[in-house]
Amino acid sequence: MKKTITTVIIIIAALALIGFILTKNKTENEEKIAIVAEKNASVSVKVATVKTEEVSLDFVANGTFEAKQELIFTAEKSGKVISVLAKEGDRVSVGQTLAIMRGDAININAQAAQAAYLNAKTDYSRFENAYKTGGVTKQQLDQSKVMMINAEASYKQAKINIGDTRIKAPISGFINKKFIEPGSMLTAMPSTNLFEIVNTNTLKLTVAVNESQVAKLKTGNTISVTSSVYPDQTFSGKITFIAAKADATLNFPIEIEIANNTNNDLKAGMYGTATFKSAQQQQNLTVIPRTAFVGSVNSNQVFVVENGIAKMKKVTGGRIFGDLVEVINGLSDGETVVTTGQINLQDGSTVEVIK
Repeated sequence: MKKTITTVIIIIAALALIGFILTKNKTENEEKIAIVAEKNASVSVKVATVKTEEVSLDFVANGTFEAKQELIFTAEKSGKVISVLAKEGDRVSVGQTLAIMRGDAININAQAAQAAYLNAKTDYSRFENAYKTGGVTKQQLDQSKVMMINAEASYKQAKINIGDTRIKAPISGFINKKFIEPGSMLTAMPSTNLFEIVNTNTLKLTVAVNESQVAKLKTGNTISVTSSVYPDQTFSGKITFIAAKADATLNFPIEIEIANNTNNDLKAGMYGTATFKSAQQQQNLTVIPRTAFVGSVNSNQVFVVENGIAKMKKVTGGRIFGDLVEVINGLSDGETVVTTGQINLQDGSTVEVIK
């Protein structure tokens, strides 16, 4: 009996010990989970310090070169191409013959129109002499004159039609694309594409600037332009257009006209950079990285980190200088702004600053 009681006591004690150990482990696990959860609740961000520094007031803007003149021209007459005199890459001048259409029927029509005109001209001369002697009436003379004028008009049109068999370049430039070959059948309705000509003697570079930058620009200003393909060459450009209205990004399109060099090194479609010089070279400004703004500079919102908490602040952004943006008000030197990770933040979020 005693042995049975002792065994029961031992079992109860063992169960109690096991229960205690399990309870202690559960508490420790919950504490660990709470620590991990608290850590996971923090958003990892990168930051920068607001500071006043000397900033160059020059700024740059990027865009793509476009040909000032480019044209895909089409057939004005229907017919068959018998000869193509230009190929892709050729440099052509305005008025130069690029292709020739078959003109047998047109030439015959022109000969008939010429004969009709000469005949009408002879008839009018005869009627004019006869009128002086009273052989014909004034009405008959006038009718003869009308017939001569109409015949002359038909003959001139026929000569124009002969000229239209020679397809000529409407502008000077380079043949960028050729759409026809000998034997091609051309139609006027709908018109057949013939050639694409691009004139790269003069190009234009379209860039976008913000409101603070556009206020200092005028048409006629001389601008230095470089190309990513020719970084060691500088081209001189002139502002020819400043948009009166901002685009959807609240920037203002600017067009700069550039004279190409003698080798026509610049090509339409190349990437270009315009450098806008300022009369005042440098100035002390309060600046923050461009990436500090939530969404874009136009949002005028940034997150400031205070004691591990992200707080959204409304600021007034000014001029943009490359990767830096002027802060007119809303921030003070020494404050810390978030530059990476804003997409995961809300006002009041806990943050963990990473290097």
